[in-house]
Amino acid sequence: MKPLSTPAEEYLSWLAVERGRSPNTLAAYRRDLATYEARLGDRGRSTLDAGPAEVEAHVAHLRDAHSPASISRALSAVRGLHRFLVDEGLRPDDPTQDVEGDRLALRLPKALAEGEVVHILESVAGVDPRSRRDRALLEVLYGTGARISEAVGLDLSDLAHAGGLVRVLGKGSKERLVPLGHHAGVALASWLEPGGRDQMAPARWRRRGDAEALFLNTRGGRLSRQGAFGIVQQRAAAVGVRLAPHALRHSCATHMLAHGADVRVVQELLGHASVTTTQLYTKVTDEHLRAAYEAAHPRADGRGPAEAARAAGRSTSGGPSL
Repeated sequence: MKPLSTPAEEYLSWLAVERGRSPNTLAAYRRDLATYEARLGDRGRSTLDAGPAEVEAHVAHLRDAHSPASISRALSAVRGLHRFLVDEGLRPDDPTQDVEGDRLALRLPKALAEGEVVHILESVAGVDPRSRRDRALLEVLYGTGARISEAVGLDLSDLAHAGGLVRVLGKGSKERLVPLGHHAGVALASWLEPGGRDQMAPARWRRRGDAEALFLNTRGGRLSRQGAFGIVQQRAAAVGVRLAPHALRHSCATHMLAHGADVRVVQELLGHASVTTTQLYTKVTDEHLRAAYEAAHPRADGRGPAEAARAAGRSTSGGPSL
């Protein structure tokens, strides 16, 4: 990858220091900006003199090979850079101001049925160290609604809170306290008892911070995000379920709302900056409600009384018998 220009590097540093963007977000923005600057270079331009035509040409090129979500993120990176350049006095105008990006269709998160989640969790029932760890990881992900990256970032000290609460470090290094729940607490206790985590702990820790890690890999280091997702996928596949990375998080939110939880409580639990994000899950539960209604209510599908009665195996002749 070609090195970024100095202004672009300064923008990424500003995002890291002033806005607290995560390493994953910064890495994605770096790739997006490298592609943008390379395309500008092909046209004999730079970020300091690019105009709307260059930005629109960049977006048009992205449409040929990228999804709407990728285009939206890439354009967000470019917009942010140009606003930064204006704010810093490095150029007088923002060429992205009137450039339209692809409107993303509202994508509802995929949630498992409650029975599917229970089936996955209860299928991990061994008492060996790996089974204890995997069960604890699955229970924590579903019980707290934490992101996988948040779960593997947990330290032992994050459990040292009264009332069964765990400290989670979310996006932008924002901390939140969330309840563990009974089943997650039991699974964690089993993992932390003799015969669990201590069996994966090495005689000598290789990296600073691994000794405090809640979840360890089989080599005695902190479990990585990729490793944790692999565990979730493997355990789900063992019972015939395919999972997306955030499936247990989405399921936690959807099931809580379906059982009457307030959307603001779920927002706080998940660490969403805006309640609008959390409200996506209310649409999911609305769809479940509608499907259940249409499957069960005799007047849901537009049939008249006679058709409904015949479908139920009853006759409409005569009055009711008392």
